[in-house]
Amino acid sequence: MNKKSDIVLSGVRPTGTLHLGNYFGALRNYVKMQEEYNCYFFIADLHSLTTHPDTKELKEHVLSVTAYYLAAGLDPDKSVLYCQSDLPQTTELYLYLNMLAYKGELEKTTTFKDKVKLQPENVNAGLLTYPVLMAADILIHRAKYVPVGKDQEQHLEMTRTFGNRFNHRYGEVFPEPKAFNYGNELLKVPSLDGAGKMSKSENQYATIYLSDDDDSIRKKIMKAKTDSGPTEPNSVKPDYIVNIFDLMRLVSAPAVIEKYEAAFNACTIRYGDLKKQLAEDMVNFISPIRQKAKDIRDNESALNIILKVGAQKAAENAQKTMQLVRSAMGLKYF
Repeated sequence: MNKKSDIVLSGVRPTGTLHLGNYFGALRNYVKMQEEYNCYFFIADLHSLTTHPDTKELKEHVLSVTAYYLAAGLDPDKSVLYCQSDLPQTTELYLYLNMLAYKGELEKTTTFKDKVKLQPENVNAGLLTYPVLMAADILIHRAKYVPVGKDQEQHLEMTRTFGNRFNHRYGEVFPEPKAFNYGNELLKVPSLDGAGKMSKSENQYATIYLSDDDDSIRKKIMKAKTDSGPTEPNSVKPDYIVNIFDLMRLVSAPAVIEKYEAAFNACTIRYGDLKKQLAEDMVNFISPIRQKAKDIRDNESALNIILKVGAQKAAENAQKTMQLVRSAMGLKYF
């Protein structure tokens, strides 16, 4: 099948083990997209330094994320898989775009304000300009589509802003990237505690990791918040019950979901049974990915080759962009 010429770009920070939200919010789409588009997927190790400056475990995290990318179905022969720091063109473009980003707008970014609250003793310049580096990641490949999660929609809008500012000042170089999720709404995977989305940096007991063993998955799900059940037929579900059903829709068969929906509407639902069902379906979904990732990670030399070849391929495209950027800016003096 001939691929479309449009470029897709996205990445994940290697600040810990990937979780269910990473899979359904990103990886699942990556696997589909590599069949149809020119895809560049990267491990965002530079982004991780804004919140995790200690690099002792960074290599292990990078290789682990790479292994999970591959275990989830990414094929280095069909897409370009590379590490962010292996592409110096990105940091050069990041510098130029910083000249077009303003302190006031960066301080208003939702993720910046959230991170300031979480790490008040480490409000570094990289944290403030995180959206600019993200813009450089996307614009360096002149990507048209970016499969981002809901929490990154604001950053993608800022990417369009920075790209348009560059085009207005220096000449047309960058297309406007769009959020892409195969026609569906951008997916937000709920936390088990009902407090927002799953996150690597928030409550680990309310997050299901792709590396969790079977017993851990079962224990986390069984501890999910419930109540005594509905007292009237066809009641409105509380948010924390909606979350459980949302998780079930990710991994359970339609007939199973229909069974428990009917039980809820009839006021006969047993939440213990519901959670046991979800736990087993989740175990059956995650365990094959976990084992495959372990097998891949154990072959480190093969992983290194994949990342090296990916960086070379990414550099070829990035260098073309930087030639256009330098020419537009008048930074070619000979």
